[in-house]
Amino acid sequence: MADWDIRKLQILRTLREQGTVTATAEALRMTPSAVSQQLTNLAKQLGVPLLEAQGRRVRLTDAARLVLRHAEAVFEQLERADAELAAYAHGEVGEVRVGAFSTAVPALVVPAVRALRATHPGVRVRVREAEAGEAYELLAAGDVDLALSLAAQAPTAADPRFTRVPLLADPLDVALPREHPLASADGLRLADLAEEDWIFGGSGPWSDITRGACEAAGFSPVQGHSAAGWTAILAMVEAGMGVALVPRMAAVGREGVAMREPAADRPHRHVVAAVRKGAGEGAAVGRVLEALREAAELQLSK
Repeated sequence: MADWDIRKLQILRTLREQGTVTATAEALRMTPSAVSQQLTNLAKQLGVPLLEAQGRRVRLTDAARLVLRHAEAVFEQLERADAELAAYAHGEVGEVRVGAFSTAVPALVVPAVRALRATHPGVRVRVREAEAGEAYELLAAGDVDLALSLAAQAPTAADPRFTRVPLLADPLDVALPREHPLASADGLRLADLAEEDWIFGGSGPWSDITRGACEAAGFSPVQGHSAAGWTAILAMVEAGMGVALVPRMAAVGREGVAMREPAADRPHRHVVAAVRKGAGEGAAVGRVLEALREAAELQLSK
């Protein structure tokens, strides 16, 4: 196969447009001897004569015109590639793989994807639901480009592998049965529910968060039932089987459940995003992070 040199082909095309070696050299900011040398080398690489003398000038051979006819398709494709690369560099196109815990998907990731579709439709987001701790394992392994997790489950900010980006402090509400005596009481405190049966997972981040919030309020919660999914937890609350702490992001309205904001010592869970060190400088990843921040702000305003 012939050795097709793009730069030399561009010189040949410019010669066709300018008509003389001198004009070609001026257009390309080269010397006439450099132009001649490059075209001589190109002819050797392709194995065909490209120029022929015409008095004191040169003209393109039929072989040179054939070469340029095929080269135009190459130039056109390269222009498309340049345009796509420019769009990629400015965050207009690209694929970003996001690993996120379950409640973050509908509350943050989906609104971010919707916003990006309107503003940057070339940025494609692939979502993978993962437990909070697992999201960092996927990030470290290169299986996702961005991880959404809880700060309590995330590596420390000093971890050299990742850059952490705080997104929001998700407030925790108390879920009580609608008919509970304290469902409409003023100034409800967590300590007022110290004797209640509490519903939370037997282990994992939500168990730690619930126990930590109750202990900060001065009591150790009695675990009446164990459940990890919010649908199951809220169904049991609705049935009068106990009370629970529910993050604002996960709250789903149920007829028989009253959601109350604690009047004091209100707990939060902190949601963070993370990327591998240096990856946040990628334009498409930056677009997704920006959309997630905006979704977090909207979440806090609810």
